Amino acid sequence: MTQQIIKQNGRLIAVVQSDAPLIRDVSSALDLIASIRYAADCDRIAVNKQALSEDFFTLSTCLAGEILQHFINYQVKFAVFGDFSGYTSKPLRDFIRESNRGGDIFFTDTAEQAVERLAAH
Repeated sequence: MTQQIIKQNGRLIAVVQSDAPLIRDVSSALDLIASIRYAADCDRIAVNKQALSEDFFTLSTCLAGEILQHFINYQVKFAVFGDFSGYTSKPLRDFIRESNRGGDIFFTDTAEQAVERLAAH
């Protein structure tokens, strides 16, 4: 895992990249929120797609909703970046599109786009 803190528009954004899932369940999501929020003083986190368990992208597991609700509850804006073209589920595509219309959760192609979205909101 690598972590980089970027300052943009006066906001600190943690960009986390991992080859293995860091967020596998609600508990691991809370661990990430706590470690970054309090150690790095960031309330904006971007992670690469590989840092999330594949179960996150299967909406019927309800894992995405449970995890993202904790980011909202702890007032941490969150972005996931990577290639989502391999997911053919219409509900997942709708979920991604609706998330991107809001101001708290984003799905982007690149880390740079994730930072831009997090810095703007």
